[in-house]
Amino acid sequence: MTEPLPILVAEDDDDINRLLCSVLRAQGYAPQPAYSGTEAQLYLAQRDWAMVLLDLMLPGKRGEELLADIGATSGCPVIVISARGEQQSKIAALKLGADDYITKPFDLEEVAARIDSVLRRYRRLPQTALPRLLRHKDLTLDADARIVAVADAELTLTAREYDILALLLSAPKKLFTKANLFESVWGEEYMGGGENVVNVHMSNLRSKLAKANPAEEYIETIWGMGYRIKY
Repeated sequence: MTEPLPILVAEDDDDINRLLCSVLRAQGYAPQPAYSGTEAQLYLAQRDWAMVLLDLMLPGKRGEELLADIGATSGCPVIVISARGEQQSKIAALKLGADDYITKPFDLEEVAARIDSVLRRYRRLPQTALPRLLRHKDLTLDADARIVAVADAELTLTAREYDILALLLSAPKKLFTKANLFESVWGEEYMGGGENVVNVHMSNLRSKLAKANPAEEYIETIWGMGYRIKY
């Protein structure tokens, strides 16, 4: 079984740190909170990290110093999450090596989508072959025949509905944002109309699953964040 990717969360605000760690766990990552620049520096020296979420205004060692150190040593991707919204702060952070810059207050779904997007660019996400037969409860998906069945009764799905279900089943513990789903299934950048497209296809898919077995729920909605397989 593949180990979840470790992500360091350097943020001194307890509530924000816990929120970010919660989002990361829901996405299937392994977050490690750090509440000061000094603490983050210790964690950075202990192991390799898939990513760092970095606040700039940290006690102890400041975020800018950490960002420069990361660029000079590990080179792992960094997303700055800061209350500083000035253009100059963003430009300075990007010049120091940040891969993305998110301004507080932030949208959880946007943060989740940007994390996945940056990790894809770094090719850090495990590229494993999709199993040919996926099972969950009484639901089966045959990737060779592209057949989905509930309790041995075959469902008629569109190509997009099939791809959405296959993606969710391929990583059943992971929470997929609408941006994740749209970019993975449609292969296009998630823009304004993407949310409605995902909503319609997801609604149709869930309706077909519910009709096949009204007593069971296969996909759950995590409000404000996205979808995942329901256990």
